[in-house]
Amino acid sequence: MSDAVRSWIAAGLADLDLAILWYFIAINAAYITLVGCATLEMILHVLRIRGESRARVLGSAVTPSISILAPAYNEEATIAESVTALLALHYANLELVVINDGSPDKTLEVLRSRFDLVPVHTMVWKRIETKPVRQLYRSRTHPNLLVVDKVNGGKADALNVGLNLATGDLVCVIDADTIVDADALQRLARPFLSRHEVLATGGTIRIANGSTITQGRVTDPRAPRGFVAGVQVVEYFRAFLFGRLGWNLLGGNLIISGAFGLFRRDAVIRAGGYTHDTVGEDMELVLKLRRQAYEAGQPHSVLFVPDAVAWTECPETLTVLGRQRDRWHRGLTDVLWRHRKMLFNPRYGVVGLWCLPYFVFVELLAPVVELMGWIGLVAGVAAGLLNTSFAALFFLVAYGIGGVLSTYSLLLEEWSFSRYTRVSDRARLMVYLILESFGYRQLTVIWRLRGIWKYLRGRTDWGRMERRGFAAPAAPAATAAAPARP
Repeated sequence: MSDAVRSWIAAGLADLDLAILWYFIAINAAYITLVGCATLEMILHVLRIRGESRARVLGSAVTPSISILAPAYNEEATIAESVTALLALHYANLELVVINDGSPDKTLEVLRSRFDLVPVHTMVWKRIETKPVRQLYRSRTHPNLLVVDKVNGGKADALNVGLNLATGDLVCVIDADTIVDADALQRLARPFLSRHEVLATGGTIRIANGSTITQGRVTDPRAPRGFVAGVQVVEYFRAFLFGRLGWNLLGGNLIISGAFGLFRRDAVIRAGGYTHDTVGEDMELVLKLRRQAYEAGQPHSVLFVPDAVAWTECPETLTVLGRQRDRWHRGLTDVLWRHRKMLFNPRYGVVGLWCLPYFVFVELLAPVVELMGWIGLVAGVAAGLLNTSFAALFFLVAYGIGGVLSTYSLLLEEWSFSRYTRVSDRARLMVYLILESFGYRQLTVIWRLRGIWKYLRGRTDWGRMERRGFAAPAAPAATAAAPARP
């Protein structure tokens, strides 16, 4: 290699190192800010709910009615347990609308048999255009259960059908494979009673894999035994307990998980419901609601409620998990592009000036920057220009900070709403936390880069997902594969 080429590579690597260093400083400053805000918000939240009587307040005449919307597509393995749990929720004025989105499996048959469904004829006001509804069913055993059978149109279309049929003041949107704690809906509705400007609230999503589930309830939370499921528990703690909780205090929450969220029904209908041509429909709706509120000059807030807990089954193989994560990143990319007008725009307050830049430069571009760092590392080694000691120290610090943040999230959970009571479960989570940086984190970078690439190619498919269901963990079960969802 000539001296000129070596000089050119050295200059390029120096510029790249400087850019990555400044990026590293900026994102860790953002992380530290979020951790501080999350800690203060958790303290304030625990003080607010101490000694309150939710049953008395939520049983009063002013309690808003709630319609739960549960879209179901190929959920025969989990639908019976999930619907049973939803019907047993502790809330006085509750309606459950299950939308079978043209499932080719036995989802509808399971519902018919388990809940004694009979066909009904109801006028539907199509405030939002959707795919045709084939039939409506009402349960003989549970009069507040309405089941909709419709032509397949995707999750967003199913939710829009539910919005057309719902009668509640608030709509709770959940995945049909989600198990909700008995008092979670009460906790999620709490902010709507005390603050008139609340548009939406979201709860904590926890991993049910490995836990004991009895009659639609998680009765014995356990850390998953497998690494793939276990490391996702660590990820979820980090995302919810310092990410979304931190944004609560800053006023910049943009994500209500599609697995468990509560919205003002009139606001969602005014916004036109869920957008069809995106795989990030949950974030897109929240951003659309906030954008419209800013443009109308109306007060609004979107809040995360840490003690409102729902449980879901997570992927247990790297193949299925990879499909999920690249879909999530495609959705993030799409939503940020749709609402790019808000970026750095003071008209949109903290969302435009702080929250969206964070999501663009930290959440969206982080895998791109990490890839550039690895390319620079390889180029430096090839050219014999790498300062090995500095590179090793930098990567140790970078991954070490991530480990510290994850550890702090686990400690915050342990201090506040500890669910894992066994020492063995806590120890297992710490092992997953340590191992996360060795191979798994690099895989997530690949999956997210794949998501960006698929978005640029116009891909909007969901990919094949597999579920084992919520059967007792001791019983061996065959894995059921669901066809790709439109």
